Amino acid sequence: MSADRLIIAAAIVVVAVIVALSVRRWRRPDAPTQVSRAVPSQLDRADFDRPGAAWLVVVFTSATCDTCAGVVAAAQRVAGDDVAVVDVEYQTQRSVHERYRIEAVPMVVFADAGGAVRASRLGPVTAAELAAVLTAARDG
Repeated sequence: MSADRLIIAAAIVVVAVIVALSVRRWRRPDAPTQVSRAVPSQLDRADFDRPGAAWLVVVFTSATCDTCAGVVAAAQRVAGDDVAVVDVEYQTQRSVHERYRIEAVPMVVFADAGGAVRASRLGPVTAAELAAVLTAARDG
């Protein structure tokens, strides 16, 4: 009888392994956590300097971001009488980042006089690219 028990135990182990492998194949692992790269659709112009300017260019940055300083410098080149450019750095203005749910930097947001976001860019950009985006937003 001991051999019979050994055969039954081995058969149970084989069935358990087959079931475990089948369940593992059917069950997909959870997706890795994703950072939202959502862009706000509306800004409250009172949250930023020069709320009366026709256009607002907000650069959301972080002190720990290697490319952010270059994006701020590029954005400042499109500043003018009717274009306010504002750097909103996470470590000093965390509440603004949280208010607009900014989770990725550098993010450049172009808003009209009413605060409606007309365009945006995420990641490194040049002054020429930003000028083209602003021109398109004005014309659009």
